[in-house]
Amino acid sequence: MAIRPIPGWTWGAAITAGLLASSGLVPPGTGAAPAPPVGAGPGAMGMPMGMRPADQRFIVMMIPHHDGAIAMADLALTRARRPEIQALAQRIKASQSEENAQMRRWYRQWYGADVPAWTLGGPGSGMGMAGPMGMGMGMGMGGAMPGLATSLEALKAAPDFDRAFIEQMIPHHRMGVMMASHAQWNSLHPELRSLQAAMVRVQSQEIAQMEQWYRQWYGS
Repeated sequence: MAIRPIPGWTWGAAITAGLLASSGLVPPGTGAAPAPPVGAGPGAMGMPMGMRPADQRFIVMMIPHHDGAIAMADLALTRARRPEIQALAQRIKASQSEENAQMRRWYRQWYGADVPAWTLGGPGSGMGMAGPMGMGMGMGMGGAMPGLATSLEALKAAPDFDRAFIEQMIPHHRMGVMMASHAQWNSLHPELRSLQAAMVRVQSQEIAQMEQWYRQWYGS
């Protein structure tokens, strides 16, 4: 099935892969350095992201990734033509909003602070990355995922919103599945491992459903 990604998430996928490598969210045996032991409290807040505990890194990365899916789902609630897409968008918004709220509660409990906004290339990130044509790819205010504004504008302008939504949400979900799958190898909190497993299961099911719709509606 040839699903065409909307411009913005093509290089967003590369960023996520880079974040996984630099942050230690990779399974054992891949050549990555082992994650340091967990050290709760604000003392870890000044560390580069790659030196922070694995669960802390995962939460800081996954919340803005979820925010991207929620923003796309919000658009679908008013723009989608098919009720199936609207229902899926409602489920995505509800489940990922609750997951974000849960991860924020755990973060305050485990690390004694609110979840910081992730800024690529910002203070303490240990990364300096540039996008196409040399454009900086900082996460911006609130820690939004790289390219989110560009992708949302492209989605708004798409002549067939339902098709564009699927073409954008599938690769976004695949990134989320990859992040959660890899993070389970290093996660030290069993409740977070359970949430990561649920993310993989639910988003994989949603990917399969969207692929089925795409074949049914668009014949490819």
